[in-house]
Amino acid sequence: MVPAALKKQLLPLLQDGFVIKRSVFEPCLELYPMEEWNAMMAKVNKLNRFRKKNNDFIRRFTAGVKTVEVDANGRLLIPKDLLGFAGITKEIVLNSAINIVEIWDKDKYETAIEDATGDFADLAEEVMGQDEEDGIS
Repeated sequence: MVPAALKKQLLPLLQDGFVIKRSVFEPCLELYPMEEWNAMMAKVNKLNRFRKKNNDFIRRFTAGVKTVEVDANGRLLIPKDLLGFAGITKEIVLNSAINIVEIWDKDKYETAIEDATGDFADLAEEVMGQDEEDGIS
């Protein structure tokens, strides 16, 4: 079930549907609103497929990609292969990651947050403390 508050925020996007895929860096799933997915695919489509690393990236990035919809009862059916990838067994955590939603097994999410706690100050300084265009200041 998609929580009511999240469903309300996603309401303008529900009719277009979503894409769900494996995360690149973490054992979780990523839920893209179709508009975000199409924007991502526009970037990916610019890659030269005659470069092996690009072709390998595209194959792995799109592995297991599925289109999904939230049904009238507010449920999102996650395919079994993706549940297995993320190790989702019972309880889940939905984590807003700016323009996508991460779907985690609750225990794996809590472990990932705990493991990252010590490094977060250094990471925040490195990523957000830049004076360059890539950073936010």
